[in-house]
Amino acid sequence: MVEGGTSDTRHPDPSVVVDVADRATDAEDCRPGGGGWGARHTLAVLGCLGIAALYAVRVSLSIAIVAMVWEEEKEEEAIVNTNLTSVCPLPDHYRSNHRDVSVNQNGEFDWDEKAQGLVLGSFFWGYTASNFIGGRAAEHYGGRIVFGLGVLCSSLLTLVGPVCARSSLILFITSRVLAGLMQGVTLPAVSTLLATWVPPAEKSMMTTIVFTGYELGTIIAMASSGWLCSSRFLGGWPSVFYIFGGSGVVFGAAWFLLVHDRPEKHPRISPAELRYIQAQRQAVKSSEFVAIPWKALLTSLPFWAVVVASLGDDLGFDGLLTEMPNYLKNLQHFDLNSNGLLSALPYMVTGVVAILWAMLMDHLTVTHTLTITSVRKISEAVAMYGPAVCMVGMCFVGCNWVMSVVVLCLLVGLNGVITSGHHCSNQDLAPNLAGTMLGITNTSASFMGVLAPTLTAFIIQGNQTLEAWRTVFIFMAVVYFITATFFITFITAEVQPWNAMGDGTGESDPMTEDHEGG
Repeated sequence: MVEGGTSDTRHPDPSVVVDVADRATDAEDCRPGGGGWGARHTLAVLGCLGIAALYAVRVSLSIAIVAMVWEEEKEEEAIVNTNLTSVCPLPDHYRSNHRDVSVNQNGEFDWDEKAQGLVLGSFFWGYTASNFIGGRAAEHYGGRIVFGLGVLCSSLLTLVGPVCARSSLILFITSRVLAGLMQGVTLPAVSTLLATWVPPAEKSMMTTIVFTGYELGTIIAMASSGWLCSSRFLGGWPSVFYIFGGSGVVFGAAWFLLVHDRPEKHPRISPAELRYIQAQRQAVKSSEFVAIPWKALLTSLPFWAVVVASLGDDLGFDGLLTEMPNYLKNLQHFDLNSNGLLSALPYMVTGVVAILWAMLMDHLTVTHTLTITSVRKISEAVAMYGPAVCMVGMCFVGCNWVMSVVVLCLLVGLNGVITSGHHCSNQDLAPNLAGTMLGITNTSASFMGVLAPTLTAFIIQGNQTLEAWRTVFIFMAVVYFITATFFITFITAEVQPWNAMGDGTGESDPMTEDHEGG
């Protein structure tokens, strides 16, 4: 048995046996609202900051590249057919603001649109390739080292970004591929840590805290990158790479100092918190490295429910975020990226809604009002059916850009509660394989980031009309509805028997089982 392992939970190590009389007290001390900050809370906050650092690095390039690239002065092409009901009319101020626009003649690089597309897309080549590897590595070597090195190495590659860009386009693209490769291991790694540290009743809240790093990093990048590029600080656009890359390096030091792979190996964990986590050992990851039970995994309907939900969510959400600026600018004649507050507003709404929803779900779980399975199904329904309705609503906003932004914020905000839905399911179904499962689902879902804009472009290419965009919105709504229905039908929060094939047990956690009144 590996030290601290639980290869046979019927005969546990005497050193970790918890007195039954102490369990209730420990649970009250360490569960949500019971009082006391624990090591697992520090893990969640640092996980959030780590993902924020990663996303700031990822998002900032899409803003910095505007300042990096030199473009010739050009006159905005006239928009025709404004008399048609299917095309929104130009605002009165549009002509004066969009004629003879001087498009950044101070950039250093003469990259055409194809080269810029390669630069922006190269990150995802590496990112898609390393998810599965990251999951297996985290389960074998520990999520602490895999996540920490992923953040640290991608940040170092970001720091040398300006040098690479000034050396050659190929070298810069290579650095972005490697940065994506390093970041691809991070989400499976943090999922492994959550599966190790977080009992079922707290998964919604802790997972939400960690993954709101998406929104935090995006807000920081969008709010500051434009200002940094236009300033003289550290040379303008290079400061984006230096600031966000340097922040990731500083974070790496804090991560390795404060985070540990397992509760029993943490030097500063309280005895009460340690006993609380170990009391629910059937629902958290053991210390053993479990072989992948491929046959059981691929024939598991709950596993496929997570895969399908991930595909649908990524297709809808990536398509939305990728194409919304296009919709608002080319159809509504409003450039969302020109207004920092409106650019960040959907992400702010998402973060707030996700946290409040997770707090509610954890409360209902702790009070036995809802089972874990019910929480997952309800959260997924809100996060997918809600946006589906909003997508249909987008078909009726017409040429009102204000209503478009309002519906967009509502759509993205409702989707934020997905962190209490299928984002937790890998940890629920197989805590011993949470990293591997997230690696598989995230790899398949990553392809949706490429497919979504391709499908949208196919529909609207040369046809920026209300009818064309309504086709896009209806398609997205149907995808949301079908994939959510599949997930809700087949998902469960019970630990699956194949999770424990490495330690000979197949017992499910009683906290996830349906109970009367749930």
